[in-house]
Amino acid sequence: MYQQITLVGNLGSDPEMRYTPSGVAVTTFNLAVNRSWTSQDGQRQDKTTWFRITAWRGLAETCSKYLTKGRQVLVIGEVEDARPWTDRDGNNRASLEVTAQTVKFIGNRSDAPGGSSGEYTPNEQASDAGSEEDIPF
Repeated sequence: MYQQITLVGNLGSDPEMRYTPSGVAVTTFNLAVNRSWTSQDGQRQDKTTWFRITAWRGLAETCSKYLTKGRQVLVIGEVEDARPWTDRDGNNRASLEVTAQTVKFIGNRSDAPGGSSGEYTPNEQASDAGSEEDIPF
């Protein structure tokens, strides 16, 4: 079986990178995916769905280095689990857990390095530590 999800959204906070006990880099960040539509009565409707993205190895290091809160990205990955949480108003919510396979930096932010966009897809043979040569831009 195979499943894949493609998301375009904005980071809700700066990424957090850590290392597993065996030294493998892992970065997590929250991604807000917004959907807007006009209802039958002409009212604009908005809905935000939150995803918790996890990136590993070289992809983790690249995301940690170049992504910041508010940056727009495209993420391709696999859905893992839903994580329940409670918002400030006491409403029950869920955040979907996604393991990223590809992260493409889109959207231009003034605080982004060079304001450029780029993409990083981990190689199956990638080592646990990335290098400057892994960065595609």
